[in-house]
Amino acid sequence: MKCFHVSNFIAVLGLLFAYLWAGFEGVFITALLIFMEVSLSFDNAVVNATILKDMSEKWQKRFLTWGMVIAVFGMRLLFPILLVSFATELSVLEVTTLALEKPDEYSKHILASNVQIAAFGGMFLLMVFLHFIFDESREIHWLGKIEKKLSKAGKLEAVEIVMALSVLIGLHSFLPDSDKLNALFYGVVGVLLYVVINSIMTLIMGKENASANKELIKYGAKSGLMGFLYLEVLDMSFSLDGVVGAFAISKDVVIIMLGLGVGAMFVRSLTIYLVRKNTLKNYIFLEHGAHYGIGALAVIMLISTMLHISEVVTGLIGGGFIAVSLWSSIIYNRKNLS
Repeated sequence: MKCFHVSNFIAVLGLLFAYLWAGFEGVFITALLIFMEVSLSFDNAVVNATILKDMSEKWQKRFLTWGMVIAVFGMRLLFPILLVSFATELSVLEVTTLALEKPDEYSKHILASNVQIAAFGGMFLLMVFLHFIFDESREIHWLGKIEKKLSKAGKLEAVEIVMALSVLIGLHSFLPDSDKLNALFYGVVGVLLYVVINSIMTLIMGKENASANKELIKYGAKSGLMGFLYLEVLDMSFSLDGVVGAFAISKDVVIIMLGLGVGAMFVRSLTIYLVRKNTLKNYIFLEHGAHYGIGALAVIMLISTMLHISEVVTGLIGGGFIAVSLWSSIIYNRKNLS
């Protein structure tokens, strides 16, 4: 359990600071946010492990240090401030002051940006899921013939992009006129960001027909920097849903940053633990469950552009896929390794 020593220490410091900032109520809300972040991001940890396992120990440590700074101060604090600044045309300093002195007003701006946040994050995560499903080189299939047929469809050029954009167009038709342009623009940006990352991997590796996920893993082993950047973008997409959900629990930006930041640290430690214990090799369907959880989260984020879905539901669905895939892996091991 050495992987969790730093996380436990950070958690103690975070809860102590929460007490000094907002008393026992602050401690309770911070603990609740920590639990929410971990439950929503367990599948994130599994997918992260598929990339991180081929990276050097040096970059694994940087993922826990530099990556932590980006996760806490970049995504949990700076990104919401930049988002509100862009939406309201206020300066970053003015929005920061607003967050500290008028948290209720700041929270309203965050919640008002839900369509943009959900469309971007939902489409990026949908691309992650579709690349996995249409990976024709994948040899292990959790759902048998269904997955085999879907993976064969991966031979079609850019099939995942066509599917993703079709989903976005379908979503666009159900949204009110005031939200259609934002959803379309930010959704396309989410798709383009994934395509750009994948294209860079393919260009550097020099294999035009290699699967996206395999490229990311192989290149992550050769260049820790690109693997590191990919993991940070993936973390960003996962954190978007949590950031918006957090404002439904608390309006205090400091408490939100503490709770989500400590939760992000535990997710990173869990990723390292999965790598060190060789968990993905021992439980072969765990990666499948994580990607189906990502697919479910993507759909939930896209639906949330029209109606609110509780974070509890999101966490239970993601955790359910992980639990079932773990159970399936254990059954598989008993049948084939006994």
